[in-house]
Amino acid sequence: MIKNGVYAAGLSILKEDLSLDIESTISHAESIIKNGLHGVFFFGSTGQSQLISISEKKELISKTSTSKFKNQFYIGTGVNSLKDNIDIIRYSMEYGYQTFLIMPPAYYKGNSDEGVFNFYSEIISKIPKIKIILYNFEKLSGYLFNQDIVKKLVNNFPKQVIGCKDSSYNLFESLKIPNFKMFPGSEAKLLKGLELGCSGCISAVTNVTHSLARKVFDDFEGKKNQTVNEKLVNVRQTFDNYPLISALHSFLNEENKIYKNILPPLTLLNSEKKQELLSNLKKINFIPEKNIAA
Repeated sequence: MIKNGVYAAGLSILKEDLSLDIESTISHAESIIKNGLHGVFFFGSTGQSQLISISEKKELISKTSTSKFKNQFYIGTGVNSLKDNIDIIRYSMEYGYQTFLIMPPAYYKGNSDEGVFNFYSEIISKIPKIKIILYNFEKLSGYLFNQDIVKKLVNNFPKQVIGCKDSSYNLFESLKIPNFKMFPGSEAKLLKGLELGCSGCISAVTNVTHSLARKVFDDFEGKKNQTVNEKLVNVRQTFDNYPLISALHSFLNEENKIYKNILPPLTLLNSEKKQELLSNLKKINFIPEKNIAA
C-alpha cells in the first residue's frame, strides 16, 4: 500500500536510437529517491508513457526487480486499450507490483461517467487484487473526474480504488473519503493539500525539486516552520510556463547529456526558451539538484 509522501512522475531516458534506456531510467529514479522522494511512478505522462512500446515497458518492469528501491517504485500503465492495461498489470504483478496509476483512455471525446466506471470495473473484475490510483488529468485524457464518480468507484470497489492523482485540481480541496489518498499533481499544491488532509503529491517537477519537496513534507509532518515552500512553489511555477516534459529534459540536459533525447512529437525547448528557463530559475536561486542517471 502506498504511503503518504512526495513522489515523482518519473522521467524516461532514451538512447540515441530513441529506444528506452532501461538502466538509466531506473538509475534516475533511484537517484531522486536517494535525494528525498518517497517513491517514483514509472510511465506516467511525464515518462512519455503513451509513446513507449509495451515491450520496453515490460523490460523495465522486469529489470526493477533487482533494485533495492523496488518497494518504492510504482507503475503507470500509460495505454488506452483495456486489454493492454490488463496485460501490463498482470505482467507487473508477476514482479510484485500491486499499486497502479491508471488514467481513463484518451483520444475519444465524450467519455462519460458510465464509460469510465465500466473501464475501471472491467480491470478490477479481471484483476481483483489490484490497487488503483485514479489519474485525473482532463488536459490529457479528455475526461474530468467529479466527486460523484470517484465516490461511486470507491463505494463499489473499496479494496481496489485507493487514491487519486489530481492534476486537474478540481478534487483535492474538497473531496473527502475515509482511507482514500489524494495526491495533487503539483508540489505548488503540496503544502495546501497537506493542510487540507491530502497525502502528499505526485509531480513531474519533483524530478528536480526532490529535496525541497521532501523538506516541505517533513516540516509539515514535524509541525515545524516552513522555510523552503515559497522557493518550491516558485520553481514549480517557473516550470509551468513551459511544456513540462520538454522543460525538464532541457534543464537536466544542461548538466547531463543523457537527458537530451525525447520522443517525437515531443521536442526539447529551443535555445531561446531554454535560456529563458535557466535565467528565470537562476533569479530564484535554483540550481540542479543532484541527479545521477549515468
